[in-house]
Order: sequence, then structure tokens, then C-alpha cells
Amino acid sequence: MKAEDLCSRLGIEMSNPHLHYLVEQAQTLISEIATHPDYKQLLDEGYQPELNIADAQTALTYLQWELNRNQQPSV
Repeated sequence: MKAEDLCSRLGIEMSNPHLHYLVEQAQTLISEIATHPDYKQLLDEGYQPELNIADAQTALTYLQWELNRNQQPSV
């Protein structure tokens, strides 16, 4: 499935959204995945991904920090 198709199904406008907006949406979706009963069941059954939800959240946080840093005016 193309990213545009997925975003359309989720009600996310993809005409050229700001990266900040996409990062926020990704963080929201990852949080929903982390609390979803099916995901929790997979973990209970022994699912152990090499990279986990916390890794994805951390990566997005670092990206958001970098975006914020780049928006600050230079002194």
C-alpha cells in the first residue's frame, strides 16, 4: 500500500504536509499501536522485535528535536 493511500484512508492530507505534522501523526499512530490489544497479545505470545515501539518513538522524538532546533533563529 502506498503511503498516500494509507494516509488518505486515515484522513491525513498528503498534498505536501509539513514534516512536523507528519511526525506528530506518526507518534500518534505508534502510541495507538503500543496500546492495541492485538499488539499486546503478540508481546505476551513472545513477539520480540529487534527494534520495538520505544525505538520508533525515540527516533521520532529525535527528529522532532532536530526540526525544532532548525526552526530557531540563528544568533
